[in-house]
Amino acid sequence: MRYVRFRDPAGAVRRGEYENGTVHFANESYALESDEIDVLPPSEPTKIVCIGRNYADHADEMGSDLPDRPMLFLKGPNAVASHGDTVTAPAGKDRIDHEAELGVVIGEQCRHVPEDDAMDVVEGFTCVNDVSNRDDQRQEQNWIRGKAFDGAAPMGPVLATPDEVPEDAAVRSRVNGELKQDGSREQLIFSIPELIAEITTYLTLEPGDVIATGTPEGVGPLSDGDDVEIEVEGVGTLEHSIRRP
Repeated sequence: MRYVRFRDPAGAVRRGEYENGTVHFANESYALESDEIDVLPPSEPTKIVCIGRNYADHADEMGSDLPDRPMLFLKGPNAVASHGDTVTAPAGKDRIDHEAELGVVIGEQCRHVPEDDAMDVVEGFTCVNDVSNRDDQRQEQNWIRGKAFDGAAPMGPVLATPDEVPEDAAVRSRVNGELKQDGSREQLIFSIPELIAEITTYLTLEPGDVIATGTPEGVGPLSDGDDVEIEVEGVGTLEHSIRRP
C-alpha cells in the first residue's frame, strides 16, 4: 500500500491511500497536485537519523574512506520540508547540494533492536533529499550548519509499505528534469536492518522518526530556482524547489 498525509479542505489532517496520482480518503478523492489539499510530510519525526558514506561510489567521489561502521548524524524536526515546498538555503553560501536518499519511516518506539527483527519496526519507505551546505559542512565536525538547517530534509510525499519497494529499488535525483543520480538500494554498504540495529544501540527511535539511508554518486550543486526531483522505485517522486538568497 501507498499513503499520503494531507490537510483536507476543512483543515483536518488525514492519511489517504495513494494510487496513480490520486489520494483516496473515505468517500473523497483528490489529485495529489490539487489546490484542494495541502500535502504534508509522511510523518512528524522527532529526529531524522542520517547515514553518511553508505554508498561506496559516493564516498569515492567525495574523496572519503569507507566507514567500518555506519556513520550517523542528526537533523531535527525543523529540517523537514514537504512535497511542493520551496527550500530556502542559508544565505551567502557557494555550494548547496542535492542528495537523493531512501527514507525509512519507523512505526513504533524501539531500542536495542536485533537485525533479525529490524524490519518489524519499519512502517514504510519514503523519498528524502539530504540538502547539504558544503561550505559549512567542510569546516565543522558536527554538521549542524552544513546539514541541519531549516528545510534541509524534504521528504515524501508517499509512504510505501515495505512490500512495495524492491530490494534493488532505484534511487534517483533530477534537477530541472536532468538525471543526476541513479543508484540502487542494493548498493547500500550497511543494510536497513544493520542500520536500525546500530542506531538503536544508542538511541530510542520513536514512531515517525526517519532514517535517511545514504546517497549514491552524482551529488551536485543547486542554483536559485532549481526544481529538484527525488525518486525511489516503488515509492514515487518527491518534488521541491530551491531558493538561494
